[in-house]
Amino acid sequence: MSAIRLTQYSHGAGCGCKIAPDVLDGILAKAGPGATHSRLIVGNQGREDAAVYDLGDGRGMIATTDFFMPIVDDPFDFGRIAATNAISDIYAMGGTPVMALGILGWPLDKLGADIAGDVVAGAQAVCRELGLGLAGGHSIDAPEPIFGLAVNGLIDLKHLKLNKGAQVGDLLYLTKPLGVGMLTTAEKKGLLEAGHQGLAREAMLKPNDIGAELARIEGVHAMTDVTGFGLAGHLAEVCEASGVAARIDFKRLPRLAQAEAYRRQGAIPGGTERNRQALGDKLPPMDEAHWQWLCDPQTSGGLLLAVHPSWEDDVERIGRAHELELEPFGEIVRSQGAALLEVRG
Repeated sequence: MSAIRLTQYSHGAGCGCKIAPDVLDGILAKAGPGATHSRLIVGNQGREDAAVYDLGDGRGMIATTDFFMPIVDDPFDFGRIAATNAISDIYAMGGTPVMALGILGWPLDKLGADIAGDVVAGAQAVCRELGLGLAGGHSIDAPEPIFGLAVNGLIDLKHLKLNKGAQVGDLLYLTKPLGVGMLTTAEKKGLLEAGHQGLAREAMLKPNDIGAELARIEGVHAMTDVTGFGLAGHLAEVCEASGVAARIDFKRLPRLAQAEAYRRQGAIPGGTERNRQALGDKLPPMDEAHWQWLCDPQTSGGLLLAVHPSWEDDVERIGRAHELELEPFGEIVRSQGAALLEVRG
């Protein structure tokens, strides 16, 4: 473990650095739709995880980028988490990643180049493990440490999964538990017990490669990954795109149980409240525990699926093959009024 504490050199952490979705809407509205192309299937008009370009032979090229400030102190682990998170966008569309480029901003006056090298080495290790090449990239001298990847992947277009497509009656699944934001905040505040060290790291390092298999299931109607906007924010995106709403059984929601004690001690990331405010009346009135869990910003979070009930056995079988015990935590319902989410339990 490095003696350097990377998190002390940045004002934010992981996907909690993301600009709030309502603010992002304003930025994109002013920028306009941008250039279009006849083969650009998915661009920046929606809130999809990546762009998709039709290669003309039944396949698509998926392109994405993601980067952030340190969420852990160890440089090698920071590189691993940042890489796992960026590659996840390819899996969330159902694709297979094939190549990545590094994005590095580094405060050389505060942190040495050898530490940056450890970050890149961590990313390289993940790329090697997942079978894609880290082919270079770009770096700048920056006031705060930043790292991430631009990733390209391939997809058989008949298996492409989008946010849009969820149908009334679909079951909701999440492939990783929530609570990463609370645990990493607890660590930054010095609250984390020794026995809980590494819980968040291990969750963030679990790759979402299961997405490439889940995408081949016809009954998976929509898929995305849960990151900085929290479960509520990303589920609301699915609901808006699909013209539906969602009902959540809070007791069945996958959660890192150890995080609850830290939530009660006030280990709430700044992004949690920003996510709640950004959702506005899309989020119904609920008690503090509910909205703090639902709006907890995740870094390298799990895949969120909307699945036709007749295909739940297939989803759960694939989950077990990846050592995941998947169970539905809610369902898609008809939209009524402004609120997109209903929470029970």
